[in-house]
Amino acid sequence: MNVTADSPELPPPAASPTAPRVWLVTGYRAGERAQILALAEALGWPCDIKELDYRPVASSLSLFRLCTRQGIHRAGSAKLKPPWPDLVISAGMRNEPVCRWIRAQSGGQTRLVYIGRPWMPVEALDLVITTPQYRLPDRPNVLHNSLTIQMVTIERLRAEAARWGSRFRHLPRPWTALIVGGSSGPYTFGRKAARRLAVQASEFAQAHGGSLLVTTSARTAPAALQELSRHIDAPAWIYHWQQDDPNNPYYAYLGLADELIVTADSISMLSEACATRKPVHMFDLGTGRFAMSRETAGAANDLRLPALLYRLLMRWGPKRLSRDITLVHDQLIREGRADWLGQSGRPGAPLPSQDIDRAVARIRALLAAAG
Repeated sequence: MNVTADSPELPPPAASPTAPRVWLVTGYRAGERAQILALAEALGWPCDIKELDYRPVASSLSLFRLCTRQGIHRAGSAKLKPPWPDLVISAGMRNEPVCRWIRAQSGGQTRLVYIGRPWMPVEALDLVITTPQYRLPDRPNVLHNSLTIQMVTIERLRAEAARWGSRFRHLPRPWTALIVGGSSGPYTFGRKAARRLAVQASEFAQAHGGSLLVTTSARTAPAALQELSRHIDAPAWIYHWQQDDPNNPYYAYLGLADELIVTADSISMLSEACATRKPVHMFDLGTGRFAMSRETAGAANDLRLPALLYRLLMRWGPKRLSRDITLVHDQLIREGRADWLGQSGRPGAPLPSQDIDRAVARIRALLAAAG
């Protein structure tokens, strides 16, 4: 993928008289941004990355389904000017008014592809690429994938494994990657969940005579990180996540690990773990009536008010206002692509995903029909 943006360190796109003009109106959340970039990379067309600087009113403008740039600071945002793109790929509520504005400026010629859950009606978009937790309807322009689009490739994992492998040689094999997220929606990853994870992951590694390769993420709370680090008693290498760190070993962990344990709050992390085609074990953040799996025995849970309110929203509110990630968990279990950590079952190596190939094919067909 060739990309360019209003920043000198990015290379200019390769000249191509036949490739469409593509803008990536990037997500403001890491998971959405990663999916946009991964899809663009798979398409292989030159792309312009459009970073936006949002005003506080950006989300409310989307609620009213406006077609405007009023939700962004123009001085701090990438330039949006002719020639207008043939295709815009985006995600996130704040970007919707801007994407509609871009299409309006093009005279309706720009095709809009949205990833995840749009707040505008799906009929207003040319293509929506989504996953089960959003519970979107079946429509001709909605592509339902099993997992999120991600940037894990065999080549990338091999390169990162080669770069990092020597640093872990002192740790006994097999290596289990422990990928740690954080609180999400109705689920809370606090001290109690972190302590349970540390104990269960340590027992898993010790039962196999091996070690843990641990990484946290942007959503891992400091208190949870402290508790996790304190209670891991298996041999381990622990990486504390830092923003824009060039020495983040995440992809090396994915490449080097023999098995993976992933906190089940993040569908993106689960998607990346399954893409390695290695056994994946999901950690349930809750227990009893707060469990994700509905099978975990009751025990002390971390509680927080936003999570409790989200549960009420899921039960009594409109479905479009919430997401249910247990639908993804259930599908992974049914397909044999993952299991719950601590249960007697054992997942096989996940089958290769066709999700990104299906997305690429749909977008190419969309542009071909428009051409």
